[in-house]
Amino acid sequence: MIERNILSQKMKEFKIREFISKKFMKTGYSHTTIQKTPLGDKITIYTTRPGLVVGRKGESIKKLTVVLKNKYRLENPQIEIGEVENPFLDAQSIAEKIAYSLERFGSTRFKSIGYKTLQSIMDAGALGAEIIVAGKIPSARARSWRFFNGYLKKCGHVSDTQVIRGESTAHLKSGAVGIAVSIMPKTVNLPDKIIFKNSEAVQPVKVEEEKPAKKSKEKKKQDKDEEKRPKKNKSS
Repeated sequence: MIERNILSQKMKEFKIREFISKKFMKTGYSHTTIQKTPLGDKITIYTTRPGLVVGRKGESIKKLTVVLKNKYRLENPQIEIGEVENPFLDAQSIAEKIAYSLERFGSTRFKSIGYKTLQSIMDAGALGAEIIVAGKIPSARARSWRFFNGYLKKCGHVSDTQVIRGESTAHLKSGAVGIAVSIMPKTVNLPDKIIFKNSEAVQPVKVEEEKPAKKSKEKKKQDKDEEKRPKKNKSS
């Protein structure tokens, strides 16, 4: 019974996130967090353009509150807006932006959209990025296009926990087009990273050559006497 309640609660949260993402797709939507509080359900919507989400005099927030109460049966939902600091390092908002651009300009400009977005991600300070666009573009046969740059982990603990991923879908006349964005930010701690420490400047040690010891006066006198003595000739 407890497991069923947990599953139903998670399904409700998933549907709420899906509904909010579809509603605010064109406003730079990033993600939504839902938290239980004693006063009610606290819902925080993260976006790159908070003004469009709030609307004039908070009309969009008021309408969303009514929908959450009636359709999803939330008790006293409290909606807050969180702003994304760097929009070009948020994979979900970038995927939504690409989907909106494809729906607006069509599939003929998908290459320029992909390369410009990739360059903006790298200029924002990412270590690596990858954009995959899959669908019937530009022809009637479905295929996938990959735009990538920099260094990106594809597997392992770093890929699962620190690589930012986002997905979205663009609905065109030719059919649905899937967009997947992966970004590895500059703050990623790689286990194989090597840090070179600056070694202290070692001053060269001067080695002084040993000078020959000075001969004493008596030793010098003995040497002179030996030189003055006549050498004896050896008789054959």
